[in-house]
Amino acid sequence: MGDTRRLLKTVTGVSGSADVYAAAVDPGRSTLTEALEIAKLAEAHKFDALFAADLLSFGAQGAIGAQEPLIVLAALSAVTSHVGLIATVTTTFHHPYNLARLFGTLDHVSNGRAAWNAVTSSVGEENYGDGDLPSPEERYERAAESLEIVNALFDSWGPGALTPDGRGGAVLDPSLVRPIEHAGKHFTVRGPLNIPPLPQRRPVQFQAGQSDAGIELGARFAEVVFTSLPTLEDAVTYTKRIRTRATELGRAEQLPLIMSSFHATYGATEAEVRRLVRERDEATDFHAGRLALADMLGGGIDLSDLPLDRPIPESLLPDVHSVHRRRGRVEIFNAFARSGKTLRELIIAAKDTGHWAAAGTPEQLADAIAERYEAGVLDVISLGGLTDPRTRDFLLNGLLPELRRRRIVGDDYRGATFRDNLELPPLPD
Repeated sequence: MGDTRRLLKTVTGVSGSADVYAAAVDPGRSTLTEALEIAKLAEAHKFDALFAADLLSFGAQGAIGAQEPLIVLAALSAVTSHVGLIATVTTTFHHPYNLARLFGTLDHVSNGRAAWNAVTSSVGEENYGDGDLPSPEERYERAAESLEIVNALFDSWGPGALTPDGRGGAVLDPSLVRPIEHAGKHFTVRGPLNIPPLPQRRPVQFQAGQSDAGIELGARFAEVVFTSLPTLEDAVTYTKRIRTRATELGRAEQLPLIMSSFHATYGATEAEVRRLVRERDEATDFHAGRLALADMLGGGIDLSDLPLDRPIPESLLPDVHSVHRRRGRVEIFNAFARSGKTLRELIIAAKDTGHWAAAGTPEQLADAIAERYEAGVLDVISLGGLTDPRTRDFLLNGLLPELRRRRIVGDDYRGATFRDNLELPPLPD
Protein backbone atom coordinates (compact mmCIF):
# COMPACT_ATOMS: atom_id res chain seq x y z
CA MET A 1 0.00 0.00 0.00
CA GLY A 2 1.51 3.28 -1.13
CA ASP A 3 2.00 6.20 1.21
CA THR A 4 0.00 8.48 -1.11
CA ARG A 5 -3.25 6.56 -0.63
CA ARG A 6 -6.08 8.40 1.10
CA LEU A 7 -6.29 7.24 4.70
CA LEU A 8 -9.43 5.60 6.03
CA LYS A 9 -11.59 8.25 7.71
CA THR A 10 -13.42 7.60 10.98
CA VAL A 11 -16.88 8.73 12.07
CA THR A 12 -18.89 8.13 15.23
CA GLY A 13 -22.53 8.77 15.98
CA VAL A 14 -23.77 11.50 18.28
CA SER A 15 -27.19 12.95 18.95
CA GLY A 16 -27.80 13.33 22.67
CA SER A 17 -30.64 10.81 22.38
CA ALA A 18 -29.89 8.85 25.53
CA ASP A 19 -29.93 11.95 27.70
CA VAL A 20 -33.36 13.02 26.51
CA TYR A 21 -34.90 10.38 28.76
CA ALA A 22 -32.76 11.34 31.74
CA ALA A 23 -33.56 15.02 31.27
CA ALA A 24 -37.28 14.24 31.30
CA VAL A 25 -37.01 13.22 34.98
CA ASP A 26 -34.14 15.56 35.89
CA PRO A 27 -34.87 19.05 34.50
CA GLY A 28 -31.49 20.27 35.67
CA ARG A 29 -29.73 17.92 33.25
CA SER A 30 -29.10 18.95 29.64
CA THR A 31 -30.26 16.66 26.84
CA LEU A 32 -26.84 17.29 25.33
CA THR A 33 -24.71 16.17 28.27
CA GLU A 34 -23.74 12.85 26.71
CA ALA A 35 -23.34 14.31 23.22
CA LEU A 36 -20.96 16.97 24.50
CA GLU A 37 -18.83 14.32 26.21
CA ILE A 38 -18.74 12.12 23.09
CA ALA A 39 -17.85 15.09 20.87
CA LYS A 40 -14.89 16.05 23.05
CA LEU A 41 -13.73 12.42 23.31
CA ALA A 42 -14.01 11.88 19.55
CA GLU A 43 -11.92 14.94 18.81
CA ALA A 44 -9.33 14.02 21.42
CA HIS A 45 -8.92 10.66 19.66
CA LYS A 46 -8.83 12.28 16.19
CA PHE A 47 -12.09 10.95 14.80
CA ASP A 48 -12.71 12.73 11.52
CA ALA A 49 -16.40 13.43 12.06
CA LEU A 50 -19.49 13.22 14.22
CA PHE A 51 -22.64 11.86 12.56
CA ALA A 52 -26.13 12.89 13.69
CA ALA A 53 -28.92 10.68 12.36
CA ASP A 54 -32.58 11.67 12.30
CA LEU A 55 -36.07 10.18 12.40
CA LEU A 56 -39.24 12.16 11.84
CA SER A 57 -41.91 10.09 13.60
CA PHE A 58 -42.71 8.56 16.96
CA GLY A 59 -43.25 4.83 17.14
CA ALA A 60 -41.77 1.67 15.69
CA GLN A 61 -39.12 3.50 13.70
CA GLY A 62 -39.17 6.81 15.51
CA ALA A 63 -37.76 7.66 18.92
CA ILE A 64 -38.43 10.28 21.53
CA GLY A 65 -34.73 11.09 21.53
CA ALA A 66 -34.26 11.86 17.83
CA GLN A 67 -33.35 15.49 18.33
CA GLU A 68 -32.94 17.90 15.42
CA PRO A 69 -29.44 17.21 14.05
CA LEU A 70 -28.45 20.72 12.91
CA ILE A 71 -29.15 22.26 16.30
CA VAL A 72 -27.31 19.45 18.11
CA LEU A 73 -24.26 19.84 15.87
CA ALA A 74 -24.28 23.63 16.12
CA ALA A 75 -24.05 23.21 19.89
CA LEU A 76 -21.21 20.70 19.53
CA SER A 77 -19.30 23.01 17.21
CA ALA A 78 -18.71 25.32 20.17
CA VAL A 79 -16.79 22.67 22.15
CA THR A 80 -14.78 21.27 19.21
CA SER A 81 -12.46 22.79 16.62
CA HIS A 82 -11.46 20.08 14.09
CA VAL A 83 -13.97 17.23 13.95
CA GLY A 84 -16.45 17.27 11.06
CA LEU A 85 -20.18 17.69 11.71
CA ILE A 86 -22.50 15.55 9.55
CA ALA A 87 -26.22 16.28 9.87
CA THR A 88 -28.88 14.02 8.37
CA VAL A 89 -31.66 16.17 6.90
CA THR A 90 -34.39 15.17 4.48
CA THR A 91 -35.10 16.77 1.13
CA THR A 92 -38.69 15.47 1.16
CA PHE A 93 -39.95 17.76 3.91
CA HIS A 94 -37.65 20.79 3.58
CA HIS A 95 -37.33 23.67 1.13
CA PRO A 96 -33.91 23.97 -0.57
CA TYR A 97 -33.51 27.68 0.19
CA ASN A 98 -33.90 26.96 3.89
CA LEU A 99 -31.52 24.01 3.60
CA ALA A 100 -28.86 26.22 2.01
CA ARG A 101 -29.20 28.80 4.79
CA LEU A 102 -29.14 26.18 7.55
CA PHE A 103 -26.09 24.29 6.29
CA GLY A 104 -24.36 27.48 5.24
CA THR A 105 -24.77 28.83 8.76
CA LEU A 106 -23.45 25.60 10.30
CA ASP A 107 -20.42 25.83 8.04
CA HIS A 108 -19.79 29.39 9.22
CA VAL A 109 -20.25 28.78 12.95
CA SER A 110 -17.98 25.70 12.77
CA ASN A 111 -15.31 27.39 10.61
CA GLY A 112 -15.73 24.98 7.71
CA ARG A 113 -16.71 21.66 9.29
CA ALA A 114 -20.30 21.16 8.06
CA ALA A 115 -21.57 18.21 6.03
CA TRP A 116 -25.06 17.30 4.87
CA ASN A 117 -26.25 13.69 4.74
CA ALA A 118 -29.16 14.10 2.32
CA VAL A 119 -31.95 11.54 2.68
CA THR A 120 -35.40 11.24 1.15
CA SER A 121 -37.09 9.83 4.30
CA SER A 122 -39.10 6.63 4.64
CA VAL A 123 -41.20 7.83 7.59
CA GLY A 124 -42.82 11.00 8.85
CA GLU A 125 -45.31 11.92 6.13
CA GLU A 126 -48.11 11.97 8.72
CA ASN A 127 -46.47 15.03 10.28
CA TYR A 128 -46.10 17.03 7.06
CA GLY A 129 -49.53 16.95 5.46
CA ASP A 130 -52.45 14.68 4.75
CA GLY A 131 -51.06 12.72 1.81
CA ASP A 132 -49.24 9.41 1.57
CA LEU A 133 -45.46 9.16 1.37
CA PRO A 134 -44.49 9.91 -2.25
CA SER A 135 -43.00 7.06 -4.25
CA PRO A 136 -39.21 6.60 -4.15
CA GLU A 137 -39.00 7.91 -7.71
CA GLU A 138 -40.87 11.08 -6.76
CA ARG A 139 -38.81 11.58 -3.60
CA TYR A 140 -35.54 11.22 -5.49
CA GLU A 141 -36.73 13.53 -8.26
CA ARG A 142 -37.43 16.19 -5.64
CA ALA A 143 -34.08 15.45 -3.97
CA ALA A 144 -32.18 15.96 -7.23
CA GLU A 145 -33.84 19.30 -7.82
CA SER A 146 -33.18 20.33 -4.20
CA LEU A 147 -29.47 19.51 -4.50
CA GLU A 148 -29.20 21.41 -7.78
CA ILE A 149 -30.71 24.47 -6.12
CA VAL A 150 -28.67 24.26 -2.92
CA ASN A 151 -25.39 23.94 -4.84
CA ALA A 152 -26.35 26.84 -7.10
CA LEU A 153 -27.12 28.97 -4.05
CA PHE A 154 -23.78 28.13 -2.45
CA ASP A 155 -22.08 29.12 -5.71
CA SER A 156 -24.12 32.30 -6.20
CA TRP A 157 -21.32 34.34 -4.61
CA GLY A 158 -18.52 34.71 -7.13
CA PRO A 159 -14.81 34.88 -6.19
CA GLY A 160 -13.91 38.35 -4.90
CA ALA A 161 -17.49 39.30 -3.98
CA LEU A 162 -16.21 40.12 -0.48
CA THR A 163 -12.76 41.66 0.01
CA PRO A 164 -11.02 43.06 3.13
CA ASP A 165 -11.36 46.83 3.58
CA GLY A 166 -8.10 47.13 5.54
CA ARG A 167 -9.89 48.23 8.70
CA GLY A 168 -11.19 44.86 9.94
CA GLY A 169 -14.29 44.95 7.76
CA ALA A 170 -15.21 43.86 4.24
CA VAL A 171 -16.27 45.45 0.99
CA LEU A 172 -19.10 43.88 -1.06
CA ASP A 173 -19.12 43.91 -4.84
CA PRO A 174 -22.83 43.21 -5.51
CA SER A 175 -22.18 42.54 -9.19
CA LEU A 176 -20.46 39.29 -8.15
CA VAL A 177 -23.50 38.02 -6.19
CA ARG A 178 -25.98 36.77 -8.75
CA PRO A 179 -29.51 35.28 -8.66
CA ILE A 180 -29.82 31.64 -9.69
CA GLU A 181 -33.27 32.09 -11.33
CA HIS A 182 -34.31 28.46 -10.82
CA ALA A 183 -37.76 27.43 -12.09
CA GLY A 184 -38.35 23.68 -11.89
CA LYS A 185 -41.05 21.09 -11.31
CA HIS A 186 -41.00 21.38 -7.54
CA PHE A 187 -39.42 24.74 -6.73
CA THR A 188 -39.00 28.28 -7.94
CA VAL A 189 -36.01 30.00 -6.32
CA ARG A 190 -34.64 33.32 -7.46
CA GLY A 191 -31.64 33.61 -5.13
CA PRO A 192 -28.90 34.49 -4.50
CA LEU A 193 -28.11 33.07 -1.08
CA ASN A 194 -28.35 35.82 1.51
CA ILE A 195 -25.47 34.73 3.75
CA PRO A 196 -21.77 35.25 2.92
CA PRO A 197 -19.73 32.68 0.97
CA LEU A 198 -18.94 29.58 3.01
CA PRO A 199 -15.55 28.55 4.42
CA GLN A 200 -15.75 25.29 2.38
CA ARG A 201 -17.66 26.93 -0.51
CA ARG A 202 -20.06 24.01 -0.09
CA PRO A 203 -20.52 21.74 2.95
CA VAL A 204 -19.38 18.20 2.21
CA GLN A 205 -22.20 16.30 0.50
CA PHE A 206 -23.12 12.92 1.98
CA GLN A 207 -26.06 10.90 0.70
CA ALA A 208 -27.82 7.76 1.89
CA GLY A 209 -29.85 5.53 -0.40
CA GLN A 210 -29.15 2.28 -2.27
CA SER A 211 -32.17 1.80 -4.51
CA ASP A 212 -31.73 2.42 -8.23
CA ALA A 213 -32.88 6.01 -7.77
CA GLY A 214 -30.62 6.41 -4.74
CA ILE A 215 -27.58 5.21 -6.65
CA GLU A 216 -28.35 7.63 -9.48
CA LEU A 217 -28.61 10.55 -7.03
CA GLY A 218 -25.42 9.54 -5.22
CA ALA A 219 -23.47 9.11 -8.45
CA ARG A 220 -24.54 12.58 -9.56
CA PHE A 221 -24.13 14.62 -6.38
CA ALA A 222 -22.58 12.78 -3.41
CA GLU A 223 -18.99 13.16 -2.30
CA VAL A 224 -19.57 10.38 0.26
CA VAL A 225 -22.31 7.73 0.15
CA PHE A 226 -23.50 6.15 3.40
CA THR A 227 -24.17 2.49 2.66
CA SER A 228 -25.48 -0.77 4.10
CA LEU A 229 -23.14 -3.39 2.63
CA PRO A 230 -23.15 -6.53 4.79
CA THR A 231 -20.58 -8.51 2.77
CA LEU A 232 -17.38 -7.76 0.87
CA GLU A 233 -19.08 -9.01 -2.30
CA ASP A 234 -21.90 -6.51 -1.76
CA ALA A 235 -19.36 -3.74 -1.25
CA VAL A 236 -17.43 -4.58 -4.42
CA THR A 237 -20.60 -4.77 -6.54
CA TYR A 238 -22.05 -1.54 -5.18
CA THR A 239 -18.81 0.43 -5.42
CA LYS A 240 -18.24 -0.61 -9.03
CA ARG A 241 -21.80 0.27 -9.95
CA ILE A 242 -21.99 3.72 -8.39
CA ARG A 243 -18.49 4.80 -9.46
CA THR A 244 -19.05 3.62 -13.02
CA ARG A 245 -22.16 5.76 -13.14
CA ALA A 246 -20.35 8.70 -11.51
CA THR A 247 -17.64 8.49 -14.17
CA GLU A 248 -20.29 8.50 -16.90
CA LEU A 249 -21.64 11.70 -15.34
CA GLY A 250 -18.20 13.34 -15.46
CA ARG A 251 -17.40 13.13 -11.75
CA ALA A 252 -13.83 13.14 -10.43
CA GLU A 253 -12.01 9.81 -10.16
CA GLN A 254 -12.78 7.75 -7.04
CA LEU A 255 -15.96 9.68 -6.24
CA PRO A 256 -18.11 9.14 -4.39
CA LEU A 257 -16.24 7.89 -1.33
CA ILE A 258 -17.82 4.81 0.26
CA MET A 259 -18.87 5.01 3.92
CA SER A 260 -19.99 1.90 5.81
CA SER A 261 -21.24 1.48 9.36
CA PHE A 262 -19.31 -1.24 11.21
CA HIS A 263 -21.31 -3.13 13.85
CA ALA A 264 -18.59 -4.77 15.93
CA THR A 265 -18.68 -7.25 18.80
CA TYR A 266 -15.36 -7.01 20.66
CA GLY A 267 -13.64 -9.66 22.74
CA ALA A 268 -10.21 -9.97 24.32
CA THR A 269 -9.93 -13.58 23.16
CA GLU A 270 -11.62 -15.76 20.55
CA ALA A 271 -13.34 -17.70 23.35
CA GLU A 272 -14.78 -14.48 24.77
CA VAL A 273 -15.97 -13.45 21.31
CA ARG A 274 -17.80 -16.76 20.84
CA ARG A 275 -19.42 -16.39 24.27
CA LEU A 276 -20.57 -12.83 23.61
CA VAL A 277 -22.05 -13.74 20.23
CA ARG A 278 -23.85 -16.72 21.76
CA GLU A 279 -25.23 -14.60 24.61
CA ARG A 280 -26.36 -11.90 22.21
CA ASP A 281 -28.20 -14.44 20.08
CA GLU A 282 -29.77 -16.15 23.10
CA ALA A 283 -31.04 -12.80 24.40
CA THR A 284 -33.02 -12.15 21.20
CA ASP A 285 -36.68 -11.20 21.70
CA PHE A 286 -38.15 -13.18 18.82
CA HIS A 287 -41.61 -11.61 19.10
CA ALA A 288 -40.21 -8.12 18.69
CA GLY A 289 -37.71 -9.53 16.20
CA ARG A 290 -40.47 -10.74 13.88
CA LEU A 291 -41.83 -7.18 13.74
CA ALA A 292 -38.36 -5.72 13.15
CA LEU A 293 -37.65 -8.19 10.35
CA ALA A 294 -41.03 -7.47 8.76
CA ASP A 295 -40.01 -3.80 8.74
CA MET A 296 -36.71 -4.72 7.05
CA LEU A 297 -38.82 -6.45 4.38
CA GLY A 298 -40.92 -3.37 3.69
CA GLY A 299 -43.59 -3.68 6.38
CA GLY A 300 -46.18 -5.55 4.32
CA ILE A 301 -45.47 -9.10 5.50
CA ASP A 302 -46.87 -11.06 8.47
CA LEU A 303 -44.26 -13.33 10.08
CA SER A 304 -46.12 -14.01 13.33
CA ASP A 305 -47.08 -17.66 12.69
CA LEU A 306 -44.01 -18.85 10.79
CA PRO A 307 -41.67 -21.43 12.38
CA LEU A 308 -38.36 -20.02 13.54
CA ASP A 309 -36.13 -22.73 12.12
CA ARG A 310 -37.37 -22.76 8.55
CA PRO A 311 -36.83 -20.25 5.74
CA ILE A 312 -39.54 -17.75 4.92
CA PRO A 313 -41.66 -19.07 2.01
CA GLU A 314 -40.59 -17.28 -1.13
CA SER A 315 -44.23 -16.49 -1.90
CA LEU A 316 -44.31 -14.14 1.10
CA LEU A 317 -41.29 -12.10 0.05
CA PRO A 318 -42.16 -8.70 -1.42
CA ASP A 319 -41.50 -7.43 -4.91
CA VAL A 320 -38.91 -4.75 -4.15
CA HIS A 321 -40.41 -2.36 -6.70
CA SER A 322 -43.77 -2.50 -4.93
CA VAL A 323 -42.22 -1.17 -1.70
CA HIS A 324 -42.17 2.59 -1.12
CA ARG A 325 -39.93 2.65 1.95
CA ARG A 326 -36.23 1.79 2.26
CA ARG A 327 -35.94 -0.27 -0.91
CA GLY A 328 -32.19 -0.72 -0.44
CA ARG A 329 -32.78 -2.36 2.94
CA VAL A 330 -35.56 -4.53 1.51
CA GLU A 331 -33.21 -5.73 -1.23
CA ILE A 332 -30.64 -6.77 1.38
CA PHE A 333 -33.10 -8.81 3.46
CA ASN A 334 -34.82 -10.25 0.41
CA ALA A 335 -31.41 -11.58 -0.66
CA PHE A 336 -30.76 -12.95 2.85
CA ALA A 337 -34.13 -14.73 2.82
CA ARG A 338 -33.68 -16.15 -0.68
CA SER A 339 -30.27 -17.54 0.31
CA GLY A 340 -32.02 -20.02 2.60
CA LYS A 341 -31.48 -18.39 5.99
CA THR A 342 -34.04 -19.46 8.58
CA LEU A 343 -36.45 -17.03 10.19
CA ARG A 344 -34.37 -17.26 13.39
CA GLU A 345 -31.19 -16.33 11.51
CA LEU A 346 -32.93 -13.48 9.73
CA ILE A 347 -34.29 -12.05 12.98
CA ILE A 348 -30.80 -12.12 14.50
CA ALA A 349 -29.39 -10.48 11.35
CA ALA A 350 -32.06 -7.77 11.55
CA LYS A 351 -30.49 -6.54 14.78
CA ASP A 352 -27.79 -5.00 12.61
CA THR A 353 -30.40 -3.60 10.16
CA GLY A 354 -28.48 -4.80 7.14
CA HIS A 355 -25.20 -3.16 8.07
CA TRP A 356 -21.75 -4.76 8.03
CA ALA A 357 -21.32 -6.77 11.24
CA ALA A 358 -18.33 -8.67 12.60
CA ALA A 359 -17.15 -10.18 15.85
CA GLY A 360 -13.57 -10.70 16.99
CA THR A 361 -10.57 -9.42 18.86
CA PRO A 362 -9.35 -5.93 17.92
CA GLU A 363 -6.72 -7.51 15.66
CA GLN A 364 -9.30 -9.69 13.89
CA LEU A 365 -11.65 -6.74 13.43
CA ALA A 366 -8.76 -4.70 12.05
CA ASP A 367 -8.19 -7.55 9.54
CA ALA A 368 -11.83 -7.29 8.42
CA ILE A 369 -11.55 -3.53 7.98
CA ALA A 370 -8.21 -3.81 6.18
CA GLU A 371 -9.71 -6.29 3.71
CA ARG A 372 -12.31 -3.79 2.53
CA TYR A 373 -9.95 -0.83 2.66
CA GLU A 374 -7.33 -2.60 0.55
CA ALA A 375 -10.04 -3.73 -1.89
CA GLY A 376 -10.86 -0.05 -2.48
CA VAL A 377 -14.45 -0.32 -1.25
CA LEU A 378 -14.12 1.46 2.10
CA ASP A 379 -13.11 5.12 2.47
CA VAL A 380 -15.03 6.19 5.58
CA ILE A 381 -16.04 3.96 8.48
CA SER A 382 -18.60 4.61 11.18
CA LEU A 383 -17.50 3.17 14.53
CA GLY A 384 -20.05 3.16 17.33
CA GLY A 385 -19.82 2.33 20.99
CA LEU A 386 -18.29 5.40 22.64
CA THR A 387 -21.21 5.61 25.08
CA ASP A 388 -20.50 2.13 26.51
CA PRO A 389 -17.39 1.94 28.75
CA ARG A 390 -16.43 -1.59 27.70
CA THR A 391 -16.83 -1.03 23.98
CA ARG A 392 -15.16 2.37 24.25
CA ASP A 393 -12.09 0.77 25.80
CA PHE A 394 -11.81 -1.83 23.02
CA LEU A 395 -12.32 0.82 20.36
CA LEU A 396 -10.00 3.53 21.67
CA ASN A 397 -7.31 1.31 23.16
CA GLY A 398 -7.54 -1.68 20.83
CA LEU A 399 -9.01 -1.24 17.37
CA LEU A 400 -7.97 2.34 16.57
CA PRO A 401 -4.33 1.90 17.71
CA GLU A 402 -4.14 -1.29 15.63
CA LEU A 403 -5.48 0.48 12.53
CA ARG A 404 -3.00 3.30 13.09
CA ARG A 405 -0.15 0.84 13.54
CA ARG A 406 -1.04 -0.57 10.12
CA ARG A 407 -1.14 2.97 8.66
CA ILE A 408 -4.77 2.59 7.62
CA VAL A 409 -6.12 5.35 9.88
CA GLY A 410 -4.29 8.62 10.48
CA ASP A 411 -3.28 10.02 13.86
CA ASP A 412 -4.02 13.69 13.23
CA TYR A 413 -6.21 16.03 11.18
CA ARG A 414 -5.05 16.84 7.67
CA GLY A 415 -6.26 20.43 7.22
CA ALA A 416 -8.35 23.33 8.42
CA THR A 417 -11.74 22.16 7.09
CA PHE A 418 -13.66 18.91 7.00
CA ARG A 419 -13.26 18.86 3.23
CA ASP A 420 -9.48 19.06 3.72
CA ASN A 421 -9.50 16.28 6.30
CA LEU A 422 -11.43 13.97 3.98
CA GLU A 423 -8.83 14.66 1.27
CA LEU A 424 -11.55 15.31 -1.28
CA PRO A 425 -10.75 16.49 -4.81
CA PRO A 426 -11.39 20.18 -5.55
CA LEU A 427 -14.96 21.24 -6.25
CA PRO A 428 -15.78 21.79 -9.93
CA ASP A 429 -15.56 25.40 -11.16
